[in-house]
Amino acid sequence: MNETHYRKLERMYLSAPVNTEIYKGITLCVSDEKAEITLPIDHRYFHAAQAAHGSVYFKLLDDAAFFAVNSVVTHVFVYTVSFNTQLLRPIKHGIVKAVGEVKFKSSELFVADAILYDEKGRIVGRGSGNFMKSKIALSAEIGYV
Repeated sequence: MNETHYRKLERMYLSAPVNTEIYKGITLCVSDEKAEITLPIDHRYFHAAQAAHGSVYFKLLDDAAFFAVNSVVTHVFVYTVSFNTQLLRPIKHGIVKAVGEVKFKSSELFVADAILYDEKGRIVGRGSGNFMKSKIALSAEIGYV
């Protein structure tokens, strides 16, 4: 386990403009082959039917799976090659939690799954993605501090 690496990934994520300006209150906790993200649902994330837009599901599921993978890749940023999202229930309020876990890893390809839970612990979304290593070094320039 590499606690320093995990905390740097968390700081990098939380410093990204999308999280400081749009997804206020978002949290990330990274551990070995796992990542958990929480977000208080706000009406700003709603579509016309007054529930969270699918883009919120995608973001949370992809981010949780992504950081589960980057927990085991310590020198470069990974990137999402493909991601499949299933929206199972509407989210209208509360704090949601996405839990991502690495399911497969090789020298070049990683597969991770994520589950999105509502505040009652019900599964509201699922996702699965393929990830690869980029050529972007984990460095202070991208917030990895």
